[in-house]
Parts: sequence; C-alpha cells; structure tokens
Amino acid sequence: MNTIVAPDLVDESAWHASLELSLAQREAQTRLYRCRHKGPLYVQKAFYPEGDSLAHLYLLHPPGGVVSGDHLTINVDMENAARALITTPGAARIYRARDFNPVQKQDVRLKLAPGCSLEWFPLETIIYNGACVQLDTQIELEGDSHFVGWEISCFGLPASNQPFSQGSFLQRYRVFHDGVPVFVEGLHITEENLTNQLQGSATLRGKTSCGLFLAGPLSEPLTEEEMDQLRNATHTPQADLSQVGSFVVGRYLGDSAEQARKAFTGWWHALRPRLLGRPSCQPRIWLT
Repeated sequence: MNTIVAPDLVDESAWHASLELSLAQREAQTRLYRCRHKGPLYVQKAFYPEGDSLAHLYLLHPPGGVVSGDHLTINVDMENAARALITTPGAARIYRARDFNPVQKQDVRLKLAPGCSLEWFPLETIIYNGACVQLDTQIELEGDSHFVGWEISCFGLPASNQPFSQGSFLQRYRVFHDGVPVFVEGLHITEENLTNQLQGSATLRGKTSCGLFLAGPLSEPLTEEEMDQLRNATHTPQADLSQVGSFVVGRYLGDSAEQARKAFTGWWHALRPRLLGRPSCQPRIWLT
C-alpha cells in the first residue's frame, strides 16, 4: 500500500480534510493499495477477520467533530472484485456553526466496479443545536457489484435538554447502477421553517433520530413472508422495511441511535448471506 500525505492548506476559517482509498483483489486478497489523505482523516491498515478476500477498514477522524467551514471529502474506489467493510470507531459530531463561514460539509463518493462489494457502516452523526449541515453521499455501482449501507442522524442533545431548535440540515443520498439512478432521497430542514419541518408528519414527526438502511441489488426480490421475517427479527416498532426495485430499503424514526443501529444490524445479519454469500462478521471495533 502506498500512503501519500498531501500538505494541508492554510485556512484560518476552515479545515478541509480528504481521504481517497483504492482497493483491489490481488492474489486472492483484497488489498488497500492506495491511500491518500489530507488533514486528520485516514485509515491505519486493513484487517482480515473473515479471511483475505474481504478487508475491514476503520475510518479515523481524530478531531471527532466538524465546525464552521470544515469540509470532509471521502472517495472510495473498489476494483477487480474487491470486497470491503468500512466503519467508524465512534459517532461523528457536527457542532454549532459560527455566523461567519457557517456551512459544514461532508461529501462521500463510493464507486464499485463489477464483482465488488462494499459495506458502509458509519456510526451515527450527532447534529448539535445551531449547526449548518450539508451531507452528500453518492454510490456508483457497476454490473454485479453489491452495496449495503446505512446513515443515522441525531438532532440535538435531548438527554442534556439541548434540542435542535436552530440551524439547518441538508442531506442527499443517491445510488446509481450502471449510470442509471435507482435510489434518490433527500432531507432538507431550513432555518426559516425549522419547527414545522421537525414536527411535520412528512418529516421527523417530533422525533430526534432518523436512519436509512439500503441493501442490494438482489437478484430476486424478497417474498412477503421473507420481508415479514426481517421485520419481526428486529422487534423495533420504530423501524420498517420496503423494497424499491432490486433494493431493500429500511427506515428508522425514533429517539435512539442505538435502537436504529440494532435494527439495521439485525437486517444486515439476515441479508448478508443472501446478498454477499457469507455470514455476518461484526467489526471488532464495535465491541470496544
């Protein structure tokens, strides 16, 4: 693996960090053969708890939080039948924005060549009161590649009596298969209409946590009986599943990131053998 560290740009009002990863299967092992990072965003090495064909990577962001003007960019290229699971050691935090240069951004691009698989499991993102957030995730699948991933967002710190009462939030999530959009979703909460959007029946309904789970494409759709088995396996009334084309789409709306992760992990355990042909293997870092 060649690791390249780019020089940081000097900017008193913003901290830009980027990470570019390239993985490919060589000699029956998925190898991280290129890692380029700028700023405090990187991975240390690949782990192989399931054998050489599938790598586990832990995405590290030592500051642990995003402030005004920060911009995180993550690009992952999967090539030559590479298989990987990428997660984080802890929750991300987006802090209160300043009036000057307030926008806090994260852009994620995941590109999978034919025969590749990627499991993308970042832990929850906590949005502090007064944050000004833009999150953009784009997944590009080719041929018979497969993707399983989730996003969990938590608004405010309700346990500390600090609700999300001001700020803005824009989230876009797009999946393309052979250049064709197959799943597009967005959530836009504006400063001007924040209260109505947080309480509205078409948005958060007064809840503080929401999540999206996505897995596919499946070669054949699940039967209604199989879908019911998935729903019943999690015992989480705040979470539910549907099928959109060849993808299984799960959603959570409640007040607990832990509850969302539990539901999503249960669906992943059940779907992974069918989608990826192997039993689930929980990342070790989740147990620490």
